Amino acid sequence: MGGLWTGLVCGVATGAAIGLAAMYGWGRGRARRAEALFDISMQLNSTLNRREQMELIMNTAKRVLPVEAASVLLVDPSTNELFFELAQGDKGEQVREIRLQHGEGIAGHVASSGQSVIVNDAGSDPRWSNRVAERTGFVTRNLLTVPILNRGRVEGVLQVINRIGKSGFTKKDRQLLENVARPMAVALENARLYAQAEESLAALRNTTAIKERLESELQVAGTIQMSFLPRTMPSSHEPYDVCALLKSAKEVGGDFYNFFKIDEDHLFFALGDVSDKGIPAALFMAVTLTLIKGKMEPGVSPGELLTMVNDELARDNPLVFATIVCGIFDCKTGEVVMSEGGHCTPYVVRATGEIEPIKLRKSLPLAAMEDAVYHDGNLTLGHGDRLLLYTDGITEAENAAQEQYSPARLQQFLEMTPGMSSAETIDALLMHVFMFADGAPQSDDIAVLTLQRK
Repeated sequence: MGGLWTGLVCGVATGAAIGLAAMYGWGRGRARRAEALFDISMQLNSTLNRREQMELIMNTAKRVLPVEAASVLLVDPSTNELFFELAQGDKGEQVREIRLQHGEGIAGHVASSGQSVIVNDAGSDPRWSNRVAERTGFVTRNLLTVPILNRGRVEGVLQVINRIGKSGFTKKDRQLLENVARPMAVALENARLYAQAEESLAALRNTTAIKERLESELQVAGTIQMSFLPRTMPSSHEPYDVCALLKSAKEVGGDFYNFFKIDEDHLFFALGDVSDKGIPAALFMAVTLTLIKGKMEPGVSPGELLTMVNDELARDNPLVFATIVCGIFDCKTGEVVMSEGGHCTPYVVRATGEIEPIKLRKSLPLAAMEDAVYHDGNLTLGHGDRLLLYTDGITEAENAAQEQYSPARLQQFLEMTPGMSSAETIDALLMHVFMFADGAPQSDDIAVLTLQRK
């Protein structure tokens, strides 16, 4: 359809040129020139490739201005030199390798002045440069050079050499070539805009490909991160009910939890928050959990464990750190030994409904400083009592007014939880937090762990 339309428009243009010739009594040569200019205007729509446009325009112009050679020289904005964008003739390939300095030769003079020049005796003109002739052996008798102007700025020059059938170029030839140069300026502008659009599209495609690859890699990273966490909750036959949940703000995050039995009578549990986000936090989390599980064994207290883990993490001066709270639950007695490193205050919800904040001796976050010492604290869970650990993604969750959920709201919520299971408590807490946020985006990772003595 595009080719048919172009051919139809060109046919109308040709008819219009012939009609104008008849109306105004133009000669055949003038009608041919008008027809050529109409053709050039139509050809601007046939391609957006700069060199192809130049070639089409030159071929059309040469029908009415026969010459031995023709060239288009453009200004290199970085060097102000002229380079041959198009060189038609026997020596075209050799000519295209040459660059002209600013003001060099007839072409350089026209590019500098912005004025057309007719030279019908090249050898006697003082502006003539024979550098092209020496390179190619091409003999120039006469030439016509016109500027390619775009909004008053010289983009380059259009040059034709050795007029065929006449002894030299005329003012009419100059007017024709200047008329040819005008659509060339449009062609250059269109080609430049097209090239910029192509570059932008290529950059967008590249960015999209990178984004898709990163999203895929983040999904894999998220799967790997989750593999470090317990996959199943304990059997209902155990004398405790433990449940935990991690909800990252991004594909991967820095919050973490873990729980596992050290022996038949003791359950270890931990929950923490890495200071960074994304992949770096996930990597630090993985290292921390690996160290915790590798160093936790019977006879090691939570404070001793954190001291050993901190020595390993702080040795390499990492750029991140992790707050943490961990403990060991005695399944027979209900005694809990706990230690913390810069973490949020845990709570105990007694079976009677009383809410108790657990005041542990404060220590530094993991990896914040070498040789840090971590301390143990004790409490006892009665039957039906529940311990709650959480990260600051809970208490610092914000609504649209930038109000925080706060520890006070958390305590008010916990007053409503006696009689709930650990899983029900976590589900209700998340619902309570999200209802408070009222659609505001989650800005931080959230991790929660509850441990209830049956």
